[in-house]
Amino acid sequence: MRIGALVPNSGRLPLERGIPALARAAETAGYESLWVSDHIVLPERIESRYPFAEDGKATWPTDTPYVDALIALALIAGATEHATIGTAVLVLPLRHPVVFAKQAASIDVASGGRLRLGVGAGWLREEFEALGVPFEGRGGRLVEWMQIARDCWTGSPPERSSERYTLPAGVLSLPRPAHEIPFLVGGHSPVALRRAGRLADGWLAQQSLSELDPEALAAAVLALRTAAEEAERDPDSLQVVLRLVDSAGRGAEVAAALPALAEAGVEEIVVNIDWDARDPAPELARMRAG
Repeated sequence: MRIGALVPNSGRLPLERGIPALARAAETAGYESLWVSDHIVLPERIESRYPFAEDGKATWPTDTPYVDALIALALIAGATEHATIGTAVLVLPLRHPVVFAKQAASIDVASGGRLRLGVGAGWLREEFEALGVPFEGRGGRLVEWMQIARDCWTGSPPERSSERYTLPAGVLSLPRPAHEIPFLVGGHSPVALRRAGRLADGWLAQQSLSELDPEALAAAVLALRTAAEEAERDPDSLQVVLRLVDSAGRGAEVAAALPALAEAGVEEIVVNIDWDARDPAPELARMRAG
């Protein structure tokens, strides 16, 4: 089981300690992957249903400052050497597809081919409205934007035209990425799982450590693999990553959960670090000791 960590790009820590210092500390401690979260803007009051809470309510303060996810990854790329880096998850429909592709390719080149992209359709209607992006149809936009990015990563994307975006012939998008950048689709809905199995390189799940449900994860992994098989893709090639929230300072509990998660098909977890402890290495050792 690979163990990765969320590098805070929101709240006080990025401003007080700096994202490069946080990323270096996590990599030095031995975390194998480093991830950031994403919001561009937040409303003063969230009315949208939050899909990762049973009551549908987002609980964090909306005046929390967020360093842009891709800028945070660029900072992490420059401060680390070995760990893979990624987004958990990026709301891709909110971004210009070609600009996003250029930014991702640049980060991948700068990091020596360490980028993985968790992407999702998004849930916060107010954020879409603030950016002038239609909330309806965001799933189709996600799929199309993924394809446009992959086309751009070839260096010479083909001409294309749709109701959402037109790319003329003769465009070059360079540099090309240092490696084939994988997309991991986030979300737990049947549509998201089918999308991950049919079109992406894996699935990026999210559960709370306090409400861990390996059986639900196993059922979702089965749906993911079934969708891949129906699309005549190799289900064994898909990555399954679990973002484990509420996990800071709970290394022993994480360790105890690892066998059930592995049985469910999870290959990698992403945990929160207790940054008040300053040294993240002992907590990681407790997770691995289990």
